[in-house]
Amino acid sequence: MDAPIRTAVVTGQHPYDVPAFVECVNALDGVAAYPQHMEDFCADAGAARDTYDAVVFYHFHQATPTGEGAWYEAPMKAALERIGTAEQGIVVLHHAILAFPQWPFWAKLVGIEDRSFSYHVAQTLEVQIVNADHPITRGLEPWAQADESYLMADPGPDSEVLLTTEHPKSMSCLAWAREFGQARVFCVQLGHDRLAYEHPSFREVLGRGVQWVARRI
Repeated sequence: MDAPIRTAVVTGQHPYDVPAFVECVNALDGVAAYPQHMEDFCADAGAARDTYDAVVFYHFHQATPTGEGAWYEAPMKAALERIGTAEQGIVVLHHAILAFPQWPFWAKLVGIEDRSFSYHVAQTLEVQIVNADHPITRGLEPWAQADESYLMADPGPDSEVLLTTEHPKSMSCLAWAREFGQARVFCVQLGHDRLAYEHPSFREVLGRGVQWVARRI
């Protein structure tokens, strides 16, 4: 049996239902989740950052990292710019897609140059499977879930679209896979609150996404 996928779950600067979200990531098959604040991840007091097989970003920092500031903020730029220099997998979840709106590095990571957006809470999204052959979506059936949607540009042609919706208040692409340097990257717009966290199809997609970026599937 493979060892659990050591996964940093990085949060910060956006409220969320902590018990429900932690229950969700702890329930992912084959994943050992280590929730932590962005500043803890970047400061890396336990010298563990490079040992994670995958990192799930679920933060909403807006200011572009400069490498300056308070001692607990200064390492952020250098730590994040290591993304893609190794095969450590990256999942960019929900509001983390919108993080660092003026930082070209993060735009290249998620594959969307213009990330200006509007958001719409309490929407019912009909989720369609685009590529039923991809390891993340293989064998899944379309489903509906309550979630917050973002109306914004879709990723460019260097991303592989996996899930879509025709909801008028959402970008059409709900999940996409891409490569960034040496890393696999999985981006998914879904994941706002308990209603999303507890949905079995959302959990399946998130869990498979972690497995895929960590090169386990």
